[in-house]
Order: sequence, then structure tokens, then C-alpha cells
Amino acid sequence: MSLVFDVKRYAINDGPGIRVTIFLKGCPLSCTWCHNPESIEKTVEKLFTSSKCMGCSACVDACVPNACMLTSEGIVTDYEACLLCGKCAEVCPSGATEMSGKKYQVDEIMEIIKKETLMMDQSDGGVTFSGGEPLSHHELLVNLLDACGEEEIHRCIDTTGYTSEKKLLEVASKCEHFLYDLKVMDDTKHKLHTGVSNVQILKNLELLAKSNVDINIRIPLIKGVNDDLENIKQTAEFINKLEKPPIMVNILPYHNIAQKKYEKLGRLEKFVKMEEPQLKKQEQIIKLFESYGIKAIIGG
Repeated sequence: MSLVFDVKRYAINDGPGIRVTIFLKGCPLSCTWCHNPESIEKTVEKLFTSSKCMGCSACVDACVPNACMLTSEGIVTDYEACLLCGKCAEVCPSGATEMSGKKYQVDEIMEIIKKETLMMDQSDGGVTFSGGEPLSHHELLVNLLDACGEEEIHRCIDTTGYTSEKKLLEVASKCEHFLYDLKVMDDTKHKLHTGVSNVQILKNLELLAKSNVDINIRIPLIKGVNDDLENIKQTAEFINKLEKPPIMVNILPYHNIAQKKYEKLGRLEKFVKMEEPQLKKQEQIIKLFESYGIKAIIGG
């Protein structure tokens, strides 16, 4: 059993065709640009949107440990007292309070997936397991991949690549496609911005390129972090040494949508504002990849 924090139906950028994407909660990385901060922790979290709050006190009345309080500044939560039971979210009439993370068994997730099989079949789509980091949920993921395989559903993994070789290869043997992140080639800079080394990540991509799975490499592009041409050149040279080239390199320019989520989580102090690379720089990067014979596009 693992926590799912979102399910996206009719997803068109998470692998081939139209897909259903299952977002599993919990990630070993802590990227400074993460646009889903609610995906990092493996625990249930409470989100609050003050602009939606009606001040009705329904959450205050429902809160057994008295963690919800109505103040002159609106609803305030005492997170030390909060049990994360979700009763406040259940009674909130405006959706101002939400809970991120719900426990699911394999059969419950499969029930969600199988409802979308007609759409998948008509578009040559399938299911994508994302996160957070889906490989952090190894046992559940393997069981889900096996169950999808029995239903002949196309399987895709959206991953940071930060896991053991053994787990990676077992998962790779049970799916058809990987969306694999490459964030920055310099290990020191990688540690600074993600909290972990990229040594195992790069090694795992080399191993994956020797398997039968299709691979899209995704590069989140952030101004001043990894958009310099030297980093892109090193990335292109690394990709060209892989035993099997990726289908595509997808350049994903940074967008500043995470601030609202940090506000909802009550962790605005942890939000780091970063910048999107200029369009001219994005075009330069595409041309640089093309000069190495690598297919690259913005988005996807």
C-alpha cells in the first residue's frame, strides 16, 4: 500500500498516446525548482487555500484535537496537534482545505486504470507511473506493472533514476517506456540543487539504454542552474555514448507554479524563486542537441 497524491486522466505529455498518470507520493530528491512540493514527503499532508475559505468554522467544529482555529487572519492550523485525519477537509464546503495523499491497494489503483482502457486502446496510450519517485515504491510498482501486463496495458515510468541497479532493471523488465530526468551533469551542482549525487543516476541511465525499453530523456531547464551551453554540451556527449539513443530529448522550461503550492502547505519560506531561460537560449540548446544528431524539442 502506498500514497497516491494525484491521478491525471487524458494525459498527453506522459508517454505515447493518451494516458492515465498515477502520481505516487514520496521522493528522495529535494529539487529547488520542484513544481510538486506536495510530492516529496511520503506522508499525508494538509493543504489550505485561504482565498477559498468562507470562515464557516466547519473544520474547527470537526477537529477532535482542536488543531484548527478561526482567527482574525482566517483558519490557522496547529500542525503539532494536527492528526492529519482529514476530517476538516471532509466537511469543508468550499474546498479550502484538502489532504494530499491517499492510501491505495494494487487492486484499487488497477480499478482506476482499467476504467480508461477504451481511451488507451483508441490512442495507443497506456498508464504512466510518476511521482514523487515511483521507484521508491518498488514492491507496489512491480505488482502494478505485472497487473497492467496481464491486461496488455502499455506501461511507462516517469523517474529521476535515483534507485539501485537491481530495482531499476527489475522494473525495466516489466514495462515498455521510461521518461528519464537528466537535471545537471556536474555532480557538485547536482547535489546542491537536488540534495543527492547524480553518479548512480547516470550509471542507471547507461544500464537502461542496454535494455529493451524506449526512453525519453527529460531536462527541466532552469536559468542559471543548467541552461549554460557547457552543461548542455556535456549532456549531449553523455547521451551520444549511450548504447541505444533516446527517442527524444524533451526540454522542459521552468515555470513558476509551485509558489501557490508552498503557500497551501504552509511552507512558503522553503520556496526558492527561479527563472525560466529566455526563448533565445532555449532555441540555442535545441540547435546544440541537433548538432550532435540528437532529436530535441521544447515540451513533451
